[in-house]
Amino acid sequence: MLSPQLLVLFGSQTGTAQDVSERLGREARRRQLCCRVQALDSYPVVNLINEPLVIFVCATTGQGDPPDNMKGFWKFIFRRNLPSTSLCQMDFAVLGLGDSSYAKFNFVAKKLHRRLLQLGGSALLPVCLGDDQHELGPDATIDPWLRDLWEKVLGPHAVPLDLGVTAPAVPWPSRFTLQLLQEAPRKCSEELSVAGTDPQGPPSELQPFLAPMVTNQRVTGPSHFQDVRLIEFDISGSGISFAAGDVVLIQPENAASRVQQFCQLLGLDPDQHFMLQPQEPGVPCPERLPQPCSVRRLVSQYLDISSVPRRSFFELLACLSPHELEREKLLELSSARGQEELCEYCTRPRRTILEVLCDFPHTASAVPPAYLFDLIPPIRPRAFSIASSLLAHPERLQILVAVVQYRTRLKEPRRGLCSSWLASLDPGQGPVQVPLWVRSGGLKFPETRDTPVILVGPGTGVAPFRAAIQERVARGQIGNVLFFGCRQRDQDFYWEAEWKELQERGCLTLITAFSREQEQKVYVQHRIREQGPLVWELLERRGAHFYLAGNAKYMPAGVSDALTSIFQEEGGLSSPEAAAYLARLQRTLRFQTETWA
Repeated sequence: MLSPQLLVLFGSQTGTAQDVSERLGREARRRQLCCRVQALDSYPVVNLINEPLVIFVCATTGQGDPPDNMKGFWKFIFRRNLPSTSLCQMDFAVLGLGDSSYAKFNFVAKKLHRRLLQLGGSALLPVCLGDDQHELGPDATIDPWLRDLWEKVLGPHAVPLDLGVTAPAVPWPSRFTLQLLQEAPRKCSEELSVAGTDPQGPPSELQPFLAPMVTNQRVTGPSHFQDVRLIEFDISGSGISFAAGDVVLIQPENAASRVQQFCQLLGLDPDQHFMLQPQEPGVPCPERLPQPCSVRRLVSQYLDISSVPRRSFFELLACLSPHELEREKLLELSSARGQEELCEYCTRPRRTILEVLCDFPHTASAVPPAYLFDLIPPIRPRAFSIASSLLAHPERLQILVAVVQYRTRLKEPRRGLCSSWLASLDPGQGPVQVPLWVRSGGLKFPETRDTPVILVGPGTGVAPFRAAIQERVARGQIGNVLFFGCRQRDQDFYWEAEWKELQERGCLTLITAFSREQEQKVYVQHRIREQGPLVWELLERRGAHFYLAGNAKYMPAGVSDALTSIFQEEGGLSSPEAAAYLARLQRTLRFQTETWA
């Protein structure tokens, strides 16, 4: 049996890897393991040689890049002068989080796994490749991998993931103790905690800039099925700078009605204040929450009560339940045999944490407030491609937001937390401020004047390309070709007047596909194939860069198929040669994608 000293290190751009890591930490503590959970760049990497057992949880971003909070670690671990026996004392496992619609699916996890082996580490398991595209999400791969991991770590008699038919009398300890204050504090530190930017640096997640919203305009026709907004923020005085391809992160809030419902369900007074204290030394309190903090602030701005709960949520809730029938059902949903039922109850219809708690009212009313931090994940910032250039719109930042709303078999429509919150804000009714900050994006555009770009952006995927075109036109860069697709010219043709004006000036070649304006649907991949001679000329003879952004479901594969056909028809390449040509474009970053599920 291996050492019970466990270290979990994570690298994540959006927070998913941190969520998985904290879940690992909880499960380790339940199995009486001493476990630490840290971000990779906050861990002193030189100490790795002394660690007996490490689990790495890492996401892949952009074009196969490591997340921001593991770039320092990444640079160190790939030093050529590291001895091949550096990690010979370490057993490790690597859990990757990625999206199989990207060419470099889980590239960071795969490469890290190979590097740790090169440095003498012993792999407990093959690398786990979590996939956002799977119907059950990354858990479809993670759950069986974790079962194998615990057996490797603790031997064949490991405490199983299933709780069986009875919950333990006392659940594993909460991460924090929570002391409710009898009186509200005299000074309200909450109003000061995000009121400006950090004087030591640009805005960040811990210190976002409260950007005034200037406009919030619907840009789809009144009869169009989707509400898409062009939203503009004033970033003057923020210190924010960005380039084409960068993204803005926005920290959303829960709706006031949901906050009230949650507090009533759990018997919480939204106006009461509390203090937090970590249970274990070295474990920090959530930095986004002030001390003291109100329950209202906690629920509205921190707890993601609108997210779809994971299996571990039901496991802990069962531990906390005093109600026999509710506890039996929660145990069933958290067991291995109950996963199909859990998927049918929760995952497929996208039932939220708040709705689940409403279905288990006796349990919800008995949840100790301290366990809210173990039970409910924090609200994660949402990333949006920046749709404007500072060269065209100084001191302004624009985004194109599709308001997420769809129906499942549940009565109430499903709504995206951030997009619905943004759509509800009306700067015409008074000042509106939105917490935001900027980070580098995955798309990188050529700086040379005469390198053409082919941009494929159907729907809201066109947003980063508007920023790129504005930037390139302002700098006098030539050879801008945009393939844009939407349903109908008069309903969702974003920035039509702007594109046409640039086309008349000779700054843009615009090729459109309106899928619903004829009997047979026409998509961007069809237009790309029709423009085969132009595409081949630009790629092969003029060294063009090719970019693709939009929905990951069918479009990326359709565009790749169109390109390989062009390489065969226009370039005379065989099928294997065409595939190798496309792979070479991807490897040299002349083919870049930004897609989402």
